[in-house]
Amino acid sequence: MKKILVPTDFSDIANNALNEAVHIAKKSNAEIVLLSVVEEGSTGSIKITGELMKKDVQENIYFIKLVEKTKERIAKAISEHNDVTIYPEIRMGNPFHSISDIVSEQDVNLVVMGTRGASGLEELVIGSNTEKVVRHTKCPVLSVHDMPSSSYKDIVYATSFDDDEAGLIDLLKDFQKKYDSTFHMVWVNTPNNFERDKLTKIRMRQFIEKHGITNFTVNIYNDISEEDGIISFSEERNADMIAMITHGRTGFAHLIAGSIAEDVVNHTKRPVLTYSINK
Repeated sequence: MKKILVPTDFSDIANNALNEAVHIAKKSNAEIVLLSVVEEGSTGSIKITGELMKKDVQENIYFIKLVEKTKERIAKAISEHNDVTIYPEIRMGNPFHSISDIVSEQDVNLVVMGTRGASGLEELVIGSNTEKVVRHTKCPVLSVHDMPSSSYKDIVYATSFDDDEAGLIDLLKDFQKKYDSTFHMVWVNTPNNFERDKLTKIRMRQFIEKHGITNFTVNIYNDISEEDGIISFSEERNADMIAMITHGRTGFAHLIAGSIAEDVVNHTKRPVLTYSINK
């Protein structure tokens, strides 16, 4: 892990995310890109390099002051973490597109961002775009809530035995190496998706052997829904992190199937590591 992106609006929860990213960066010898987006009606993303687009005089004055204030706040945030390398990045436009652009342009390995957890995916850095980041961003996303961890000794890994989970597994192994973590592998049995324990254990053992997973426990949990089961199991284990894939569904498929990962991010206060496989 070499580069971590942290979007911020300088709120307490965004600061939690930055603190979490700093802790991970120290463990990984990684750099942090601290992003603030000056929102505008544009659907794209424009890098601010000192020149602003032509506007009327009053609007230009407003944006100049806003950009200068943002530069001051980013500089202050960076000064509070002088033991890691943090690069400031200010963009104008749409927050989701700004995040996506930087992930692509700078080969970001992890996005760490704040969200309000049990109170819903409310406006923070990116408001309604939070769900888009979790679902579509082309790298793992660590959503940090009111309960930041900085430990990661016990990681609940909610698996669906999908071959496309390899990218998430590689990242989790990196966490395991740095934090001496135990993976609590869990399959949630629900009334609508029931499977005999014997079959689940066989599939889980095969999955674990195939991907070379070590230092783990095997768990089957029964609940009304996958989301409830993952959250309840994580609370019982007092997990430091929940890790899971999201399928990145869009449109009609998303309306029907929803996203278990997004629901978990929305309703737990624990850090959630998601990895979109964009099926």
